[in-house]
Amino acid sequence: MAGNNGFRPSKQHLQTCSSFVLASILASTLRIYFFSPISPDPLHLPPVSAALNLPTNKKLQEVTKIGEGFLNKPEDLCFDEEGILYTATGDGWIKRLHRNGSWEDWKLIGGYALLGITTARAGGIFVCDAQKGLLKVGEGGVSLLTSHVNGSEISLYFSVASSKFGLHHWYLDLLEAKPHGQLLKYDPLLNETSILLDNLAFANGVALSQDEDFLVMASDGFEFVHASKALKHFLATFPKLFQLVKGSNEKATVVKVAADGKIVDKFDDPNGKVMSFVTSALEFEDHLYLGSLNTNFIGKLPLKAA
Repeated sequence: MAGNNGFRPSKQHLQTCSSFVLASILASTLRIYFFSPISPDPLHLPPVSAALNLPTNKKLQEVTKIGEGFLNKPEDLCFDEEGILYTATGDGWIKRLHRNGSWEDWKLIGGYALLGITTARAGGIFVCDAQKGLLKVGEGGVSLLTSHVNGSEISLYFSVASSKFGLHHWYLDLLEAKPHGQLLKYDPLLNETSILLDNLAFANGVALSQDEDFLVMASDGFEFVHASKALKHFLATFPKLFQLVKGSNEKATVVKVAADGKIVDKFDDPNGKVMSFVTSALEFEDHLYLGSLNTNFIGKLPLKAA
């Protein structure tokens, strides 16, 4: 009598398999809700300003690419009093462009977290390093100004996107959708830093007005994944799944805002043909200079012709 060589699971095997599957689902559920690094609340965003409904254009596709191939993800830039351009790059360098058009590898900071730079009145530049803290960079080298917060009166302003999540876990701050950002002030004379404002929504950039009578701060939107708390917990608990989320960084939009808060001009590259993921914009001598984490150059656009 010929036997059947195929495997036929018994009732006991099916019960064991079902119990294992249920236990796995239960364990995953418990991990998501009890061991998730975030604790999101319902998010209610205000309506988008009608001022943003300006016609889309392609002005940013007309930029001149300066430093192309010499720069690696130039996130931020600044000019000193002599008109020398400085930029912080993704490979840890502070590079500068001289008036005669020549580029220089000026100072190597190292790492990959040079987030913002600005010039110092006494010479040199200040650098926000997410790994090391606030740095002063000059011809004599690099010095650490502050890596922690104290209490004092201060004169240099900078922002912290999140006081809860680090650079590589920025997405957790957006998933949780709670205000962990801060506005800090630094006093170069006392070498101390204090908190000016906290509970800010992903504070990602700050600028002082021309008359130095007010500050403008960028606060990024939160609801870019989904409003579902369950989905946010799921993505936060299994962070590799976040890599499957498609972002909208393959385009660029820069707006010019007047002192009264009105948007007076808009610059676009709607499909990221030339500029995308713009991280800084600076006006200097009738030109707009643009940094980006997606390029190997700085964009330069004449404002009179734009």
